[in-house]
This record gives sequence, structure tokens and C-alpha cells, in this order.
Amino acid sequence: MRETSGTPHRRRPLRRALVAALGALGLAVAGATLAAPPADASAPTPPSGWTQVFLDDFDGAAGSGVNTSNWQYATGTSYPGGAANWGTGEVETMTSSTNNVSLDGSGNLRITPLRDANGNWTSGRIETNRTDFQPPAGGKLSVESRIQMPNVTGAAAKGYWPAFWMLGAPFRGNYWNWPSVGELDIMENVQGLNTVWSTMHCGTNPGGPCNETTGIGGSTACPGSTCQSGFHTYRMEWDRSTSVEQIRFYVDGVNYHTVRADQMDATTWSNATNHGFFVILNVAMGGGFPGAFGGGPDSGTVPGHPMLVDYVQVLSSGGGSTTPPTNRDAYTAIQAESYDAQSGSISETTTDSGGGQNLGSLANGDWVQYKGVNFGSSAATQFNARVASGAASGVSGLVEVRLDSRTATPVGSFAVGSTGGWQSWRTIPANISSVTGTHDVYLTFTSGQPADFVNVNWFSFGH
Repeated sequence: MRETSGTPHRRRPLRRALVAALGALGLAVAGATLAAPPADASAPTPPSGWTQVFLDDFDGAAGSGVNTSNWQYATGTSYPGGAANWGTGEVETMTSSTNNVSLDGSGNLRITPLRDANGNWTSGRIETNRTDFQPPAGGKLSVESRIQMPNVTGAAAKGYWPAFWMLGAPFRGNYWNWPSVGELDIMENVQGLNTVWSTMHCGTNPGGPCNETTGIGGSTACPGSTCQSGFHTYRMEWDRSTSVEQIRFYVDGVNYHTVRADQMDATTWSNATNHGFFVILNVAMGGGFPGAFGGGPDSGTVPGHPMLVDYVQVLSSGGGSTTPPTNRDAYTAIQAESYDAQSGSISETTTDSGGGQNLGSLANGDWVQYKGVNFGSSAATQFNARVASGAASGVSGLVEVRLDSRTATPVGSFAVGSTGGWQSWRTIPANISSVTGTHDVYLTFTSGQPADFVNVNWFSFGH
């Protein structure tokens, strides 16, 4: 599923591609409808060498909504200010109603398209709050879900478009920089066909190095039971440990499609991958992709067939631990991207001395948490942060330090406006109230304007 293209820049993500894999062949019409097997009790234990960085098993009472600590609802027919019909021509209105998005009480998420008496469709789309999913340098990232596609085939399935996919973090809040910021479609399906498609979108639209709006796609039939009649495991493995970076797509452990960095120029690959991603689950109705295989929903389409999701799990491997430290020294530089939790930020490559990454897209209401910062017994009274800003004239805000709760009274803060660019770095000092002992440190960001106003590379404390 994809967005229309636009000019890259800053904040929050999107919707996926129009004709998500016209070049990917191998269709097979779905077979008989069988009773769905129950969900697994829990996601599989991470293999040796892998660390779990995100999990939702969708356990909970039947009819309840999703865990909003993990997920946010995308509602309506577009992002605010974004392309109409989610950029793909689909016809449904997305809602947060438990009629469309709910737990089934047996460990599954249900996303159910419905049609009202006037022929209007509703459905559901959820996205992870986190936007930082990417492999560590020299390591791997695995994003996996066990899913049964809507159990409907033939004419009754016309227009169905279930998907499990990811968007580049810079899309969130911009909504016009697709496809340059990258899209990874781990599972897409249309028209109840016994086929899973996977696609990487990147570059420029139309055409470009990634053949947009089609993207670089592959497809295969679901092994064993059809995609519609049983659960299958869909996985993307993003590998930075190989000599040429690769993104591999699997169904039930079988690698059927791989995209390599050397399939495009280095700038296109970097723009599409050198940042975090967020995860999306949705069922669209109609749009460009179903249109390529017979069209959108009509009077013969049967509503009410849910996509069932057993779990979503994200794992990381190699490249050094991605687990933030449990006991941080307040008096050495704490890298901003090493947070334990956050809301609203993205991680991006920095041109500051020392290289690495910085946190970007920080605006009013955003926050970042760092657990277990040890100030010792001699009180800290100073705070220093390495910041940059390309904010427009008149846009500024406060970088605040809070202890143990993001709603606690700040112990200190400093104001920042434009420094001349989002990679024009300077170190700004501030006084803070005396702090000793070990605390969870929150950086919070407050501004009278909604626009991004600061990037942060690192921070530290002093006496």
C-alpha cells in the first residue's frame, strides 16, 4: 500500500503503494474455506543470538481494543493534510471502533471490513507508536507476524486488500515524502488469491530506480494451506551483516524474495533505509492494487471477513546489543538515540563530529526516556546538550529535564531556536536543581508552535 510521492522532510508517517506488485507473478486462486486454527498461546521464543525489542500477543478480553501503549489508530480516509484515500484510491473509512478493530479473546487481533446499508465501507488500520525499528550497525532486524488473511475467496473477496507492512519514520507527519523514505511490504494480498506479495518501495515516483509505483516486488503461493484458510508466518529480515545489505522476505520460513542494496544507487538506498521504521496492520477495500486484479468491491463482495493476527514480534541480532544500558553515568555523554522509550522522535544519521545518529523531528509534546542514570552522591547542577535546529523563523521551544516521570516538574531547561540547520550543531549548557542518586531521566520538548524545533545528538550532566 503506498503513498504518492512528494518532497522529503521531517516528521511523522503514511500509506502504501498503488499497484504494489504488478511485476510480481505467480498467482493462484485460493481454494476451499476451512475452519481457522486457533492462535498460538504466545509468540515463539527468540532464537539464540536474537533479542526481542517489541511484542504484542494480542491477549485480552473479547471485544476490547488494541493496547494503545503499543499502537495508534489511523482513522478517516487520509492522514491530516495527506493524500486522499490513503494515497492508493481505496474506498473505506478507517475507524477505531471495536466493530472494525478488536481482540477476539483467543489471542487474536481482528481487523474487519464492514459495509453499511448505504454501501459505505469501514475498516481498521493500526500503526506502532514506535518508529525506531531498524537493524543495529552490522546486525539484523526481524519483523514477523502470524496471520490468517480474510477467509473469503472468489467474487465474494473482490476488493479485499489485507496487509502487514512498514513505513520509514520520516513519513510520519510529512505524508508527502513517499517513496524516498522507504516502504517495506511484508505481506500483501488482494481479491482472496492464494498469493502473498512482498515489496520494497523507494526512490522517486513514477519510475526511478525502484520502478514505482510498482516497487521491487516478489510473490509466492502460501505453502500448505491457502493464505485464506489457515495461519501463516510472514517475516522480513533486514541484514546489515552481509557485504551487501539485504532485505529478505519469508513465508513460513521460506525466503521467496530478496532486495539488495546494489540493486539501486547508494543515495536511494540510504534515503530509504538510514532511519527507523514503524509497523502497520490494515485491511483496505479497493484501490490500485485490487484494481490491477479485477477491481474494487461491488455488490457481490461479502463484508465481515476479518484478518486475524496472532502476534507481531520484532527481534534484533548482532552489531552489539540494542538493549539500552541499565546503569548510565550522568557525567559522560549519553547518546540521544540510546533511549529506553520515546514518543514522536526519529533516529537519523548525523554529520556531527563522531558520526553515529541523532534524534530528530522533536516538537511540542514529544519526550524521550533514559532509565537508570546515576548521578552519584555529589550533586549535579549542570546539564549540557548537543543540539541543532533548522526551524523556521519564529519557531522555538524548550528542552526540559525531568526525573522519574515525564509529567514531573522540570529540574532545568533551556530554550532553542534555529542554529542554522538541522545538522548545524552546538552545545548548550543549562543550570539544573541539585540531583543525586539514580533516576530515570526524561527529556521533554515544549513549544508554542506545532512544528519541529530541535534535533539532539547527546547530553550529559556536570557539577
